[in-house]
Amino acid sequence: MFFSIIIPLYNRPQEIDELLATLTKQTYTQFEVLVIEDGSVNDAKAIVERYANQLDVRYFFKPNEGQGFTRNFGFERAKGDYFVIFDSDCLIPADYLETVKDFLFEHDLDAYGGPDAAHESFTPVQKAISYAMTSPFTTGGIRGNKKHIGTFHPRSFNMGVSREVWEKVGGFILTRLGEDIEYSIRIHENGFKIGLIPGAKVYHKRRTSFGQFYKQLHFFGRARINIYKHFPAELKLVHFFPAIFTLGLIFTLLLNVLYPPLAYICNAIILIYFGMIFSHSLSVNKSIKVAYLSVVAAFIQLTAYGLGFIQDFVKRVVLKQQ
Repeated sequence: MFFSIIIPLYNRPQEIDELLATLTKQTYTQFEVLVIEDGSVNDAKAIVERYANQLDVRYFFKPNEGQGFTRNFGFERAKGDYFVIFDSDCLIPADYLETVKDFLFEHDLDAYGGPDAAHESFTPVQKAISYAMTSPFTTGGIRGNKKHIGTFHPRSFNMGVSREVWEKVGGFILTRLGEDIEYSIRIHENGFKIGLIPGAKVYHKRRTSFGQFYKQLHFFGRARINIYKHFPAELKLVHFFPAIFTLGLIFTLLLNVLYPPLAYICNAIILIYFGMIFSHSLSVNKSIKVAYLSVVAAFIQLTAYGLGFIQDFVKRVVLKQQ
């Protein structure tokens, strides 16, 4: 067996149902699926068992520890030569495993990551969030992109590692707050070859409301500081962009109150920036509604990440609190 697909799950039975349904349509079939319920109250055991006659699937239930350690639980029980990690809120194209297999045999990667995209069935809010997370006008432009800045770090919603990596490097040592980036860095440091497989995309549903999206991105901002505490060299100038944007926005708001004439310049810059986002989203999504919501999503992405980044930078770097 070549692939072992490992899916941590926490109180999302509907999502795992949709994900498993897409796995039944894979054109390459030499794989098993491990669904690890991470202490959920609303478990999906009955849903997973419905797929037993369509997939080589195993279900496990364990106490809640977070997604990183839950993936380790799956690694320890996987039978395949290559471990594929998905988040439960992903939909997988039918040719995904075929694409990955062919690419791995040609390029001999020890670990890989793939991009994400919006599925046609997504709501306008989900499409807008997907745009914000992949747009060249936000920090999403460096995620899942061929022209990424610096060393490529796969993200755990769409990531794979060989059994050899697992046996030498081990698994996740963080269970959240940037656990996938930290893991990727250790894989690099151990001399393994990591790359992006451009064709190995998944449809990542992410969050279904802007409130949930704000909480997630605030968490991501904090996670970047957590990575910095482990690997100081991994904090790049680009990671400060959301914080700079957020501080600039606050400065502009103050100018509008204290000195309106100067505020006109800042207001114009912000309007031009969001106008570019609107226009680009409109060209990509072919929807005025999604384009408008993309501006909202981009605003939330930058400010939520920026505030989380600033919060933990002050707390953990300036004040040196644990």
